[in-house]
Amino acid sequence: EEAGEVVKKALDVITIAVPPALPAALTTGIIYTQRRLKKKGIFCISPQRINMCGQLNLICFDKTGTLTEDGLDLWGLLPSERNCFQDIHSFPADHSLPWGPVFRAMVVCHSLIVWEGKIQGDPLDVKMFEATNWVIDDSSGHQIEGQGSTHATVVRPGPKASSAPVEGVTILHQFPFSSALQRMSVIAQEIGGEQQVFTKGAPEMVAMLCRAETVPLNFESKLLLYTAQGFRVIGLACKSLQAGKQSTDLTREEVESDLTFLGLLIMENRLKRETKPVLEELSAARIRSVMVTGDNIQTAVTVAKNAGMISPTNRVILVEANKIPGSFLASITWKPLEENKTEDYGSLEDDSQTERRIRLALGSGQYHFAMSGKSYQIVAQHFRHLLPKLLLNGTVFARMSPGQKSSLVEEFQKLDYFVGMCGDGANDCGALKVAHAGISLSEQEASVASPFTSRTPSIACVPELIREGRAALVTSFCMFKYMALYSTIQYLGVLLLYWVCLGNVTACILGTLVNTSVHVSVSFTGAYPKLVPYRPPSQLISPPLLLSVVLNILFSLSMQVFGLVVVQEQPWYSKTDIHSACLSMNNHMENSSSISSLGLHGMRDGAHGQMDNGYKSYENTTVWLLSTINCLIVALVFSKGKPFRQPIYTNYVFILVLIGQLGICLFLVFADIGDLYSKMDLVCTPTMWRISIVIMLAVTLAVSFLVEEAVIENRPLWLLLKKTFRYHSKSHYKRLQRVLEQDSAWPPLNETFFSDSVAISVGGNMGGHSNPTFDSNEDTL
Repeated sequence: EEAGEVVKKALDVITIAVPPALPAALTTGIIYTQRRLKKKGIFCISPQRINMCGQLNLICFDKTGTLTEDGLDLWGLLPSERNCFQDIHSFPADHSLPWGPVFRAMVVCHSLIVWEGKIQGDPLDVKMFEATNWVIDDSSGHQIEGQGSTHATVVRPGPKASSAPVEGVTILHQFPFSSALQRMSVIAQEIGGEQQVFTKGAPEMVAMLCRAETVPLNFESKLLLYTAQGFRVIGLACKSLQAGKQSTDLTREEVESDLTFLGLLIMENRLKRETKPVLEELSAARIRSVMVTGDNIQTAVTVAKNAGMISPTNRVILVEANKIPGSFLASITWKPLEENKTEDYGSLEDDSQTERRIRLALGSGQYHFAMSGKSYQIVAQHFRHLLPKLLLNGTVFARMSPGQKSSLVEEFQKLDYFVGMCGDGANDCGALKVAHAGISLSEQEASVASPFTSRTPSIACVPELIREGRAALVTSFCMFKYMALYSTIQYLGVLLLYWVCLGNVTACILGTLVNTSVHVSVSFTGAYPKLVPYRPPSQLISPPLLLSVVLNILFSLSMQVFGLVVVQEQPWYSKTDIHSACLSMNNHMENSSSISSLGLHGMRDGAHGQMDNGYKSYENTTVWLLSTINCLIVALVFSKGKPFRQPIYTNYVFILVLIGQLGICLFLVFADIGDLYSKMDLVCTPTMWRISIVIMLAVTLAVSFLVEEAVIENRPLWLLLKKTFRYHSKSHYKRLQRVLEQDSAWPPLNETFFSDSVAISVGGNMGGHSNPTFDSNEDTL
């Protein structure tokens, strides 16, 4: 041949080795997974994250509305007078709450509105306000003494409300709730009375803003008593404003200072029914669960224990970090948290017997760290080297701002965790965006930032998403292996038949009918219903995957070479006479001498162009039949089911496609239809040779299937090889685990460390993605 023709064929052969349909095949699997998720009520706006869900090994959960019910029930009110707590008022109660400062705070300290005749706003505010039996007057304008006509919210006693000495109360100004400040405030005025400030928020934060003489001495023990039982506790405070001051002229710092402590509002927040089973399923699959909440740390720890996130036999260690006043240094302390002693704040035990018992639990790695957002930020600034160690066993992170939540997710990612985040609020948006897979349980603000949104506000979507992610990841690897083998089989066939030429019709059938139908139908296989305690491979260069591809290439090459060599050794084989094998084709015998004389160069003769186009040969027929059915064999062998996908027989479409294509191929093997063979550039061969082709394919199927099941998918074998060759995971958190297992001094108990360097600046929002609506620069207030 001419040099130019050889170059063209060489370039053509190179393109065969690269499957052009690979991107389409991988995309098809993602599309079908996305459709299955949609049927289960999980919507995806970022399909490329689906495969990543198959690698998740740590899930961060918000608490309120995610692990617990979104709605809070008002359980009780613990009022305070003259720095002493009074008798608790339980809800619902036979007698109404008496009129007083606490009642006024419940009436006005909220951000509720009336929309279409119904009260709208935060569920906590709604429950608190409804307990007073007052109503919101949705009139637009009200006359306020000294301020003219202005728009304000007025609340009045309802028909069922207890008698009150006022006609109503007007809310003049609101300082909305801020996650950074952990509180909200309002300026209110009784109709015809004086202006007052009412503040509610995190009890610790509210107590800091109050005059010390108004805060009960047993404030901390009472707070611990209720938070340790899993209640959500809200602090209330108030103060009177000087007459003559305009509410709009006051800054938040002026308003929220020198307050009088009023008491504690106790809300009951029940676990959702599906929370505990889901967390147990994730734990059985060796997927870590971490709680990241804005609530109190004791409440969070109790909820974590009730939900099964922390085992009853495991110890909880409270990590407290504080800045040293008057210096740039900080301290960090590890204290074992004893859940049984809730009456006093001496829950941090120190007797030697208990410490030995705790140390025994710690030695077996059965401990969890709990810390607040303030401690987390100080650790990140002053004790950066300790942060990875704390995160390795950190389970509860409380009082976390939105910026701290997203920063925490990023720190977990730096340890090579694949992190998922599940939340329902706008304050979770940053973490949902940063995580490898963010799952929103709300269709409002959080769903915009999150790649996944569940129609059902339940964490049951988390294992479902992981199952589908694992199935999609395995499907992607199966498609990669199949497409690699398909192109390699085609490539080998072209190389073996380079001087004979693979027919255009046969090549077209191999590329469209077989390949397209297989890579479309194989993606119909659903996810296996059980989460196994290990993940599918995450890299294309993993030894099992590469070994599988290499071995199947060798099997295909061996079969094709064997068929090509053996067919040339058959007694009926003729390089020039393509009809010599079938004596039944008498209508062609008269032309055999002319065909023999022309040989393979007859393709240049127009007179014989219709009879023999140069592609027809015994080699072409043998290699094409072996290659085509071998593609079906490879598709079947690679389409594995358990443990990440359902058994292949559940994919009826794929099974029907394989049976249909195999039936067509076997029909072509054994058919003696001259016109059909002529159109497909095939030639007739003896029946025994056709049976030999089927036997070669059956042997290849048996060997491929046996190797795939006994070697490639043999997990104990690969674990044994890892142990034999002392292979260890290169993930940062795995390496750190091995180091800490050898460190008998970790974690330190009842010890305090001091920073020896100036703080590392990490920015006001901890460097993570944040929602400016929920992050505030008012940290100095």
